Amino acid sequence: MIAFASEVFDVARRGDAAMLDALLARGLPPNLRNDKGDSLVMLASYHGHADAVRVLLEHKADPDLRNDNGQTPIAGAAFKGFRNVIEALLDHGADVEGASPDGRTALMIAAMFNRMEIVDVLIACGANPDARDAVGFSARDAAEKMGAPDTAARLAGTDARTRPPGV
Repeated sequence: MIAFASEVFDVARRGDAAMLDALLARGLPPNLRNDKGDSLVMLASYHGHADAVRVLLEHKADPDLRNDNGQTPIAGAAFKGFRNVIEALLDHGADVEGASPDGRTALMIAAMFNRMEIVDVLIACGANPDARDAVGFSARDAAEKMGAPDTAARLAGTDARTRPPGV
């Protein structure tokens, strides 16, 4: 059983959507997790396999299932820079914020690594550019701190447009 489970997690890491679909159709639990709490969706997301993510979500996998570190699939995809995975997760109801226990959102993670396309997608889907993590940093602050000038500038423009005049 352990060897089988290990192979299933490898199937998710490789993004073999057809094999996942077949296994799920035969009764594989869609929210199966490994010893670190990583779900099949987390593994497929972190490795950039949007088709595998879609198959898992169509089989009712939880798009927001956190691993043992409190990380979400959308945060993992933002960290790795996989826009198509983020779009698949959002299309299936993932929480656009995807905040970790320290309050860091998927938007903050994307901003830190200057991933402008992902920043734009997340904001268009309702991510809050003014959200603060546990130490009080916003996505713009995170971008500035990490030396990501493009996203910092974009977020400065977003902040100005979303605030009422005179604020």
